[in-house]
Amino acid sequence: MKKFILPLISIAVLIQSCKNESSKEHSYDEGAKELIEVIDKHSYSNIESVRTKHLHLDLLVDFESSKLVGSVEHELEYLDDAKEVIFDIYGLSIEKIEVDGLETTDYKIGELDELLGQPLTVQLPKKSKKVKIYYSTGSDANALQWLNPQQTAGKVNPYLFTQGQAILTRTWIPCQDSPKNRITYSARIKTPENLMAVMSADNPKEINPEGVYNFKMDQKIPTYLIAMAVGDIRFKAIGEHTGVYAEVEMLDKSVDEFADVDKMIAAAVELYGPYKWGRYDILVLPPSFPFGGMENPKLTFATPTIIAGDKSLVSLIAHELAHSWSGNLVTNATWDDFWLNEGFTVYFENRIMEKVYGKDYADMLMSISYQELTHENEEILHGKHPDDTKLKLDLDGRNPDDGMTCIAYDKGALFLRTLESKVGRDKFDVFVSNYFKDYMFKTISTEEFVTYLNENLLERDSIRFNLDDWIYGQGIPNNRVEIKSTRFEAVDKKVFALYEIEEVQDLGISKGDWSTQEWIRFIRCIPEKIEPEMMQKLDEFYEFSTCGNAEIMAEWYISSIQHGYHGMEPAMENFLINVGRRKFLEPIYGQLVLTPEGVELAKSIYTKARPNYHAISYKTIDEILNWKVEK
Repeated sequence: MKKFILPLISIAVLIQSCKNESSKEHSYDEGAKELIEVIDKHSYSNIESVRTKHLHLDLLVDFESSKLVGSVEHELEYLDDAKEVIFDIYGLSIEKIEVDGLETTDYKIGELDELLGQPLTVQLPKKSKKVKIYYSTGSDANALQWLNPQQTAGKVNPYLFTQGQAILTRTWIPCQDSPKNRITYSARIKTPENLMAVMSADNPKEINPEGVYNFKMDQKIPTYLIAMAVGDIRFKAIGEHTGVYAEVEMLDKSVDEFADVDKMIAAAVELYGPYKWGRYDILVLPPSFPFGGMENPKLTFATPTIIAGDKSLVSLIAHELAHSWSGNLVTNATWDDFWLNEGFTVYFENRIMEKVYGKDYADMLMSISYQELTHENEEILHGKHPDDTKLKLDLDGRNPDDGMTCIAYDKGALFLRTLESKVGRDKFDVFVSNYFKDYMFKTISTEEFVTYLNENLLERDSIRFNLDDWIYGQGIPNNRVEIKSTRFEAVDKKVFALYEIEEVQDLGISKGDWSTQEWIRFIRCIPEKIEPEMMQKLDEFYEFSTCGNAEIMAEWYISSIQHGYHGMEPAMENFLINVGRRKFLEPIYGQLVLTPEGVELAKSIYTKARPNYHAISYKTIDEILNWKVEK
């Protein structure tokens, strides 16, 4: 998943000790010659005793009731003499359960926890092989976003998409919802006849006139990567093994924007080994998708806000592609180890961008990430949870989304970049390639990674490195590698020139002279003392408020609020109503609420915008605005 900027507000929930015990595993690390206890604090499932090895979905997509109705069948494997299997559910209506084809009433649904949902415990006579659960989703299915036609590009047909990371898959599938358990899956999905269904699996290329779609994912994945979308979707190829799914209105421009995907795949394979997933396709979703992208295997889900017309935002695709190795191929064992997914991915993304677009371009991206990291690091250090600046987290009793900050992404990548500079790129690349190969289709904890790193790189080559400071210490260690961008140095000179000019033309920079990243740098560095009048001149000349590039527009709205420039407010309102990407929403609303006038404006806009947002986004903005929802 591509990161968002600010940390989420935590949800304090008491988790009983028995819940932790139920999702505890002991993995044997041969290098350490000891048992490493891996505890998933965010799942009720008893995967240390019995686990799903394959699940099959058979679901009807009912847009009239905004429900999925059908069944899931789990094929089980045993690790001990388990007499019961425990699944995670949240807000699901369980109609009946069959064990090995026979209906059973020997199951129990536990009490509701506002964060974790409920445990569904099914008794297993004589090591039963299959458990089939008939169910329907409810109004609390936060993984599902049901869009009416007006919320789509075509304005004619409804749309549905899922977002399971981190612990939302249990809101649409009864499952053992822990990243520790990797499974294969298949599905039969029934849709309205004029709509197409796609999943994180092998996908159709055309609409089935009967509205029936069959899917298969033969590689083992964690449950958070089971994903589905249903809508008026079409497909167009980019290359032999790559293509784009989108509404017709977005299809051609998306194909043009992603023309370099095959080059990215070639660069990634050259760096760290074979691509293991067959096809790599991209689904461009409606604007309410809450993230930049989601690395669903075989089918990246992407926000339309990256369609800028000039390929300037395709680093997001490089990021989601990199997840095909880090995250999808090698997965964090728990959400406390989230940095293992995202830190490696940001580092890998930057290496792909360097290979395809050059070092200067990659350095700009890394510099922007470092700027965001230093800002967020300070905020977290002075907030309620300063330990969240550690790579290894302790999210016991909290929403795992709280750990999806720049720390996991950018501190993780900076750690790897610093390590690379210490040991040398050639040697580090060999280590990373072997790491992906050795843990392919497996999960790994931070402690296991530390052991692996020591044995296969640091101790083997007698390299001294402050691992504990980076992984278990707060903040950013002093031995971090220095991030420089020569192109940003040129931008900064133009920023300083704002003090000396009267007319914007005197800067000597036209609209097309700079990349998106250079404009972001410029906007972020506009001095505090610049008056609203100059902000208005900049906006009129460069058309920042309405330029169509979501990254630039969002940065401009934030800077305008800071400088007291109000001329962009109509464009900002339109943006906030129509774009649901949390990365943009959170800092804009967060800036607005710093003044009474801003609070009033934010609430006025949010009244219109909230119905268009995914639950992941509106829950965050609800907290920022102290929004009360009538039940």
